[in-house]
Amino acid sequence: MTALLELSNIRRSYPSGDGQVEVLKGISLAIHAGEMVAIVGASGSGKSTLMNILGCLDKPTSGTYRVAGTDVSTLDSDALARLRREHFGFIFQRYHLLSHLTAAQNVEVPAVYAGVERKARLARALELLARLGLSEREGYSPSQLSGGQQQRVSIARALMNGGQVILADEPTGALDSHSGEEVMAILHQLRERGHTVIIVTHDPEVAAQAQRVIEIRDGEILSNPPSQVSASTGTLSASPENTTGMRQFSGRFREALMMAWRAMAANKMRTLLTMLGIIIGIASVVSIVVVGDAAKQLVLADIRAIGTNTIDIYPGKDFGDDDPQYQQALKYDDLLAIQKQPWVSSATPAISQNLRLRNGNIDVAASANGVSSQYFNVYGMTFSEGSTFNDEQQKGRAQVVVLDNNTRRQLFPNKAKVVGEIILVGNMPATVIGVAQEKQSMFGSSKILRVWMPYSTLSARVLGQSWLNSITVRVNEGYGSTQAEQQLERLLTLRHGKKDFFTWNMDGVLKTAEKTTRTLQLFLTLVAVISLLVGGIGVMNIMLVSVTERTREIGIRMAVGARASDVLAQFLIEAVLVCLVGGALGVTLSMAIAFTLQLFLPGWEIGFSPVALVTAFVCSTFTGVLFGWLPARSAARLDPVEALARE
Repeated sequence: MTALLELSNIRRSYPSGDGQVEVLKGISLAIHAGEMVAIVGASGSGKSTLMNILGCLDKPTSGTYRVAGTDVSTLDSDALARLRREHFGFIFQRYHLLSHLTAAQNVEVPAVYAGVERKARLARALELLARLGLSEREGYSPSQLSGGQQQRVSIARALMNGGQVILADEPTGALDSHSGEEVMAILHQLRERGHTVIIVTHDPEVAAQAQRVIEIRDGEILSNPPSQVSASTGTLSASPENTTGMRQFSGRFREALMMAWRAMAANKMRTLLTMLGIIIGIASVVSIVVVGDAAKQLVLADIRAIGTNTIDIYPGKDFGDDDPQYQQALKYDDLLAIQKQPWVSSATPAISQNLRLRNGNIDVAASANGVSSQYFNVYGMTFSEGSTFNDEQQKGRAQVVVLDNNTRRQLFPNKAKVVGEIILVGNMPATVIGVAQEKQSMFGSSKILRVWMPYSTLSARVLGQSWLNSITVRVNEGYGSTQAEQQLERLLTLRHGKKDFFTWNMDGVLKTAEKTTRTLQLFLTLVAVISLLVGGIGVMNIMLVSVTERTREIGIRMAVGARASDVLAQFLIEAVLVCLVGGALGVTLSMAIAFTLQLFLPGWEIGFSPVALVTAFVCSTFTGVLFGWLPARSAARLDPVEALARE
């Protein structure tokens, strides 16, 4: 009849320098179901290597190993993991419990990888611990348990998924005599219940308790007595998959997430240091996006304050063109024609001349501007005192003037109210009717003193001029300034019979400013992204160190049935979790930075758009996946035998 475990001419060699060291030399062995077998030998005889091959942790260099008639060489890594998970149970000399898990959680680990639901596996774990006399210790961590108690937890873990074959590597080696006797008694009970128990030991007293003792020396079997149990067909009971499809995937993801969270919580300082680079990187990205957007809006607001959606019309071909034939191109009738257009909100002419202003013994130079009453509407200006002139004053060439704040301070340094005061503009007396509010701008204020009066007054009473220096048109909201500019050019060209003027569109300034601020913001964002990448590299480095530090943990997980994809998922999720939590802390830090800036810069409107927050978390997730992939892959590719041997 077929043996449960059958090895035929098994050889195992390892590279050593330029050659190979052969550890097992043609081992042939059969172990039947229900046997209790002891494999004995001195250190270096090859017994641990033989146990690793029996437990499907290692593969032979040559030869055939069959489990219940199945050649394990035909199985892929996931199939081998399932074989270990569902049919083998390992008991290690050093217990190999996960220090950050409780006794019950350690027992649950094999069932986690088997896809057993949480309630079912917890009930099973508590039942096994109670059977082994640890019902009051299920919430204890390994460091709170004695050596004998830890070994019993290890036995409970081996039985979690059935443990039809128990592989015990020096199960009493690290225990006192009393605890050792208890462990051996448990192994005898397992054999009586139908488990196949294989003990690897160098202790003759332990070996003597087995039904069959197989002696190995220098990789060869010296003694292999016949089996004392009746030969029967070796079979392994199949364990059905608990869930399938989407539920299985979501279950595995949820458990990987929980295990990653526990690992992070168990190493708080390392986790915090790992997050530090991400926190700084995300805070930089979000702060630059948010503060940069506020600065951009402030710049654009200042530009709009100058008078956006406006078009200026000048005589000549371009700026600096002083050809006399063009100087009188713009007439009053042109202004009236433009004001009648439906897409024009308002239009104002401009005549300007540098003149002297006098009030008593105060004499200053200023720019006198002849405008229409709509001028202040065109440029969105308000008044701190008084108001502008009306249409009647404009038609009657009234001798009235509007001052700016700078001029008011110069001419009337000691007066609180100046409306009604009379000044000389050139040689013409004019009554002050208003003070235009000075607009605060990040570009600063002009040093030139400015006054405004009706263009009819300035042209007729001061300059004797019958043409306009320029016309400024404010376009209705919702009407494209480019289209309006084309309409203006067409209208004036038809009226003049030629193009003896040129236009200047303020919307172009706004678009240029938007492009410039966008480029600057992009540049600063790229600088911040570099800091995020540096943080990501830090995550990768610390995760690689974490893989090195937790190599034995990875080996334990693989021994109890974790697939390579399970290990990959755990470490990848851990990296993403670190980055997401770091991203949340980074966003919080950026909010603190933004609100602090707002205290010192009250004019800035800083707000957190959903786009900035979503961008932060997308960056965090991407960083976690990008820089967590290499450490996670390194963990998943570890050899379980080498990982278990790492201290």
